[in-house]
Amino acid sequence: MKIRDSVALVTGANRGLGLAFTQALVAGGARKVYAAARDPASVRQPGVAAIQLDVTRPEEVAAAARALGDATLVINNAGIDRHGRFLADDGVLALRDELETNLFGPLLVARAFAPILARNGGGAIVNVLTALTWVNLPTSATYSASKAAAWSLGNGLRNELRSQGTQVLALHVGYMDTDMARAVTAPKTRPEDVVAQTFAALEAGKAEVLADEASRHIKHNLSAEPGVYLAVPA
Repeated sequence: MKIRDSVALVTGANRGLGLAFTQALVAGGARKVYAAARDPASVRQPGVAAIQLDVTRPEEVAAAARALGDATLVINNAGIDRHGRFLADDGVLALRDELETNLFGPLLVARAFAPILARNGGGAIVNVLTALTWVNLPTSATYSASKAAAWSLGNGLRNELRSQGTQVLALHVGYMDTDMARAVTAPKTRPEDVVAQTFAALEAGKAEVLADEASRHIKHNLSAEPGVYLAVPA
């Protein structure tokens, strides 16, 4: 998958990592960049086409697919973190909310755009995940569960889309210097650096990119004894 001359759709494109993706796509010579957001007026980057898209609304996903028949690259970036705990009073509601955006959203988008990617030569789907896919912290318990489900979704989609030549790339990254992590004091990765690694992996034909030390450390220690996911949070 090449960035130059691609036609890309980025969900959640109005800020943070999504904005960094659209900026890099324009700079990298993409033929067209669709920047999707719940409120298209919030997309202010020049050189992109602002698209209204709430990934939790099937009718909006279907409308986007009808309108964007030239897409060759789909970046499932839209995501939310309710910082929910499973046993909190609002734990079930937080998880349901996160699953709608973080799991069912990418599924709806993939189902709608898979035939389009097939007609356009295969293309690629990038699913934005997290280092918390593999571990669960008390402050983001429900979020981690939703991203673990999204990781499994991507692995399944990769199997189902292989025959049509569609590349499915999973992006794992820890804290980034975005609004979502603005209260975090731990080291953060620049969104621009994450995007550069993602596009390099995409063009190299890879299925996974570990964009920071946190994601690399956790992935490496999944098979440790005890597994890193069994560690007691500090």
